[in-house]
Amino acid sequence: MSKLLSTHYSAGAFNTAMLFLRIVAGGLMFVHGYDKMVHFNETAAHMINFMGIGSKVSTALVIFAEFFCSILVVLGLFTRLACIPLIISTSVALVKAHNSNVLGQGQVVTLFLICFVVLLFLGAGKVSVDSMIGK
Repeated sequence: MSKLLSTHYSAGAFNTAMLFLRIVAGGLMFVHGYDKMVHFNETAAHMINFMGIGSKVSTALVIFAEFFCSILVVLGLFTRLACIPLIISTSVALVKAHNSNVLGQGQVVTLFLICFVVLLFLGAGKVSVDSMIGK
């Protein structure tokens, strides 16, 4: 019981938690991005024209973030760099598509945003390609 209430954690527990966070957040975002990629024309028809660059370019940028960057996050390869487009994409989705409704329809987007910000700050952990490259 005392271990359950302890505020101390081991490096192994931290690295396991980071692996779990990467796999779950990146894996779910990968599926989300894959669906947009497969249905590109339908997605582009409903995508906002962000900053006047066009809905197809906006859709391509979102697919790059949600599909390709999420693969990098799951692998733990260039994790912090890959989180930046994901943070931008989820921030724009939260503000523009969900009208900053954090407690309503934007809950899932908010959770993704928090996960990717945590990964940006803390990195991939020891169980990652980043860690292997660093050795």
